[in-house]
Amino acid sequence: MIRANIYVTLKKGVLDPQGEAVSRSLQVMGYQGVQEVRIGKFIQIVLDSDDPEAAGRQLEEMSDKLLANPVIEDFRIEIVAGE
Repeated sequence: MIRANIYVTLKKGVLDPQGEAVSRSLQVMGYQGVQEVRIGKFIQIVLDSDDPEAAGRQLEEMSDKLLANPVIEDFRIEIVAGE
């Protein structure tokens, strides 16, 4: 088994209204040092595989086709553990 974390974030230059709203709220709450907030997605996947290279290719394909929108989002895959 292979466990992986996938982090999906908006590309630089893409407006993040949710992040801006959180940033403003934090400043109103007194956290004046907050410069920027970007909101993304965190996805955990467990694959029934013992081959990290094949799992990596599969995770890349899943992320590109479904988990992230490649037009406006970037993703990063982190293999956490093989069991």
